[in-house]
Amino acid sequence: MALRLTEQPSLHDNLEKKSVAELLREINEEDKKVPVAIEAALPEIEKLVTAIENTIRNGGRMFYLGCGTGGKLAVLDILEVPNTYGVNPEIWQAVLAGGVENLVLDLEEAEDDVDEGWRTLTEKHHITPKDIVVGISASGCTPYVEAAMKACKEHGIPCGSFCNNPDSPISKYVDYPVEIITGPEFITGSTRMKSGTSQKLLCDMISTTIMCRLGRVEGNRMVQANLINNKVIDRLTRTMVERNPQLSYEFCQETIKKTGGLIKAEKYLKENNLL
Repeated sequence: MALRLTEQPSLHDNLEKKSVAELLREINEEDKKVPVAIEAALPEIEKLVTAIENTIRNGGRMFYLGCGTGGKLAVLDILEVPNTYGVNPEIWQAVLAGGVENLVLDLEEAEDDVDEGWRTLTEKHHITPKDIVVGISASGCTPYVEAAMKACKEHGIPCGSFCNNPDSPISKYVDYPVEIITGPEFITGSTRMKSGTSQKLLCDMISTTIMCRLGRVEGNRMVQANLINNKVIDRLTRTMVERNPQLSYEFCQETIKKTGGLIKAEKYLKENNLL
């Protein structure tokens, strides 16, 4: 079996003998390759994002499924999206090997479980063909992810994936494969580095694009963010003042707090002929 690209020896050696400046410069050299690799896959990413958008518009849900660094990054994304864009967390979920509730335990051994992923999708989330599952695996052959993707295909569940090796086994089981070819890692086999960086960027690109498409952004502002702290309230208040310069900052802030959000505040004022 040929050695996967992500497991091939680093292009850098004798790392323990290098200065801080040398190590930082060489890590940075490798990191620069990630956006270029993503750019090469933009057509495939577009197909995946379009499929996710259509799923959500038709009343379905999106599930990331992964383990290791990719799985953890997916959990981070699904934790942040509901507050940032004010969407129902039910439509944007993640399935993590070992359980999302055990994230900090770092149960890496769970990636070899070939039954847990599909079992979680069916027994906990009651997955249906209306939903879509996106598997994340740097290697492209992680047993946990590969088995779940195969089961999805067998049961007619639309699915996509992103990984960091060409011609990955997982890709053949999904409808929308994305392969980000980032090459050997700076530390041989340490896919938390370039592979993980590409996964983080992809999660950001996917969620941001879809939330823009679903009207959760107006202009370039997060207009439906949940009122989770003073920073967000201030951001929404400043946006409301910019959109309605005849209103004072204090009035906008009070109305946003009273109604529960920027869009709700403007709707309330229009309904009461105050805007």
